[in-house]
Amino acid sequence: MYKIDKLLKQEEKLFHTKDLALLWGITNENTLYTTIKRYVQKGILVPIHKGFYATLPLEKINPFRLALGFLHRFAYVSCETVLIEEGVIFQKGQYLTLVSDVSKKFSLASYSFLVRKLKDEFLYNDIGIEEKEGIKKATLERAVADMLYFNPKFYFDNPKKINWKKVREIKNVIGYPPQSAGKLVI
Repeated sequence: MYKIDKLLKQEEKLFHTKDLALLWGITNENTLYTTIKRYVQKGILVPIHKGFYATLPLEKINPFRLALGFLHRFAYVSCETVLIEEGVIFQKGQYLTLVSDVSKKFSLASYSFLVRKLKDEFLYNDIGIEEKEGIKKATLERAVADMLYFNPKFYFDNPKKINWKKVREIKNVIGYPPQSAGKLVI
């Protein structure tokens, strides 16, 4: 099977250089980089960032899928992004926010991302995290619990939309420390 066939038949549309090497069975770096360069020139691969490529135009890729592909590790959408979507905070977010095991700010395409680092013992607890179309996203209550973990004094513009009982349950199950209690308005 030709390299292009293998590439375009993949369900995944985002690839790191090492992913392409594995997919094509190429061990020689010069051969790999030459192949990638040719595919970029032909428009088959779209360069996103150094060592990170897509087989679709960037505007056709969900921004969160783009961020998750770039991070290449477990992460989920949370904090301000979810709070804005749910109408709990009103100001427009400057970043699309995720939680992972690294702390990072980066831009891809026309999007800016902020990734907050969460300890593994909390990160991999899936209470309050839903998955849709391969993207993990915090529920409103999980996003509130996460936000209070990172900033115990965070101000919520519309706290009446929050189920505080559920937030407390999530915090207890995850094991967030008491100092992340925040101001619980009921």
